[in-house]
Amino acid sequence: MHMFFPNTTRRGARPLALAALGLAIAGALAAPQQARASAFQLKEDSAQAMGRAYAGSLAAGGDVSVVANGPASMSDLQGTYFEADVTAINFSAQFSGSAHDVLGNSINGNNGGDAGTTMPVPAFFFETQVSDRWHVGAAFSVPFGFKTDYNNDWVGRYNAIESKFESLDGTLSASFDVTDNLSIGGSAIAQRTSATLTNAINFASVGLDLAGPGSKLNLPPSAVYSLIPPGTDGLAHIEGSDWAYGWQLGARWKIDSQDRLAFNYRSKISHRLQGTADFDVPQNVSTLINQLAPALGLNTSNLPFQNTSGTADFTTPAVSTVSYWHQEDKFGFGADVSYTQWNVFKDLTVNYGNAAQPATTQVFDWHNSWYASFGGEYYLTDKVTLRGGIGFDTTPTAAATRDVRVPDETRKLLSFGIGYKASEHLSLNASYAHIFVNRASISNDVSATEDTITGTSEDYGNLFALSAVYKF
Repeated sequence: MHMFFPNTTRRGARPLALAALGLAIAGALAAPQQARASAFQLKEDSAQAMGRAYAGSLAAGGDVSVVANGPASMSDLQGTYFEADVTAINFSAQFSGSAHDVLGNSINGNNGGDAGTTMPVPAFFFETQVSDRWHVGAAFSVPFGFKTDYNNDWVGRYNAIESKFESLDGTLSASFDVTDNLSIGGSAIAQRTSATLTNAINFASVGLDLAGPGSKLNLPPSAVYSLIPPGTDGLAHIEGSDWAYGWQLGARWKIDSQDRLAFNYRSKISHRLQGTADFDVPQNVSTLINQLAPALGLNTSNLPFQNTSGTADFTTPAVSTVSYWHQEDKFGFGADVSYTQWNVFKDLTVNYGNAAQPATTQVFDWHNSWYASFGGEYYLTDKVTLRGGIGFDTTPTAAATRDVRVPDETRKLLSFGIGYKASEHLSLNASYAHIFVNRASISNDVSATEDTITGTSEDYGNLFALSAVYKF
């Protein structure tokens, strides 16, 4: 969300960019940093599937969350169901490292504290069988988002303070049984994506850009710093949102009486986020800019760092999932493999309503990622089901372009769960998962004012989910 000054072309620009883009998620309704899936993808919408690390998520049966995740598998649900899920996501992200300004001077501050948070993520699903072959359903879920929030006075404050992103989906689904063993399904998805981003502005470096060596005034750094001392900070706050629409298609094949295979493809959804950028500028800086504007050739009626509008194109990625399940009398087991096409997130260009702030581009160069899991269930009694699973998730980020807003790395997931059939109509599920995240290297993350931060982020996550499924 950093704002460029005129005629600057720095690699680290992420003005309304990231903010208009948005980066952080929904709990109820705004959840913490990246949880089960890579980057800011989430799949915390099923306590039942989470207990198996999402293995067999589309093929195991009895899970109403397939309305949003794999509509073809609604054919396994005989009757009318309502399911409510909530997942408490506790994610920790702690940075260790240092930062320096454009002249190489160390930036004072702490390491930012724990940038993670704890928030609930809700999901709701409804499904009904309307004929022997047709099923329909509706869902509310949160497929993408995260949140990081560093201390206001940390060393990386010019790169990021708060980053909050959420995508909320409303889904309408239908499935059709082509034969007794094959069903197909599809969904229409309405998605609202929103974002809030903040960071400090290093006005000492802005002063160097305006009046320092190479500028029209060509003042030495010492003279600029006497006017705007290091540590003279402002604040940028950006918000943006948009509605957009997508779809998904899938199939479920009952191989035999014990084995099922399901596939689902979820489309990418393209947004044009529209928002506002607001700035807190220290009074001495505002006065000085106004005084120097004529000498710098700036239009005093249209200066940078004025509250303005902005737009940015942003796309949530396509996801392909293959799910397998094998069923025995006393147990079942399965596997999932998902492929997320993060390569749509190459860069982010933001256009501003204020003509004094030219369009800026931030390079991300994310690559596609994989998630694979294996898990199963053991039926302890007719009423009690025990679950467990492991998962492995690759990151779409790379050290060369990774930033402190999304300090993502490859992760492993270990989960356990229990299901209880309280009556013929009501089932309850609870699950816990721990996420082990590789240390994330931050290699020269550069702000719009060329403040550079380098170090590592130590991350981990804890997930606790509850659900209630009622069959009418």
